[in-house]
Amino acid sequence: MWIIAGIIVAVLLLTYAGTRIFEGKRKDRASASAEPATVPDADCCGAHEVCDKETLLSADDEIVYYQDEDLDHYQGRSAQSYSSAEIEDFREILYTMRDDEVAGWLRSLQLRNINPPIVIRDEALMIVTEVRDIIRGGRQTATAV
Repeated sequence: MWIIAGIIVAVLLLTYAGTRIFEGKRKDRASASAEPATVPDADCCGAHEVCDKETLLSADDEIVYYQDEDLDHYQGRSAQSYSSAEIEDFREILYTMRDDEVAGWLRSLQLRNINPPIVIRDEALMIVTEVRDIIRGGRQTATAV
């Protein structure tokens, strides 16, 4: 009888601990996605805590092509409507550009009314975040010296 009660308590404790861990990871992901996606620019003036040139939501409406003119035929499509082959069209372009070009590419797609597939958007934003973190880490090191 005590063995069964001990097993039940252990299962309840493990369930509680797993739930708490999962909730913490979900909150971390939610807070990370709430941050504005940015990309560093070597020409940043350094006068602001967050460089105006880093944001994907910049006021610059100039469309820049990244050897991706073929994607124009996806204008107006829903991000959920792509086939696997169409997703690979986006992925091929994403992974052939430099990491520091990805934010500009996302902005170009936005200006051209092209909604990238969700998986590609997520991969691209991850690259943008990594580049931003690397640059910010370098800035912190430079200011600490």
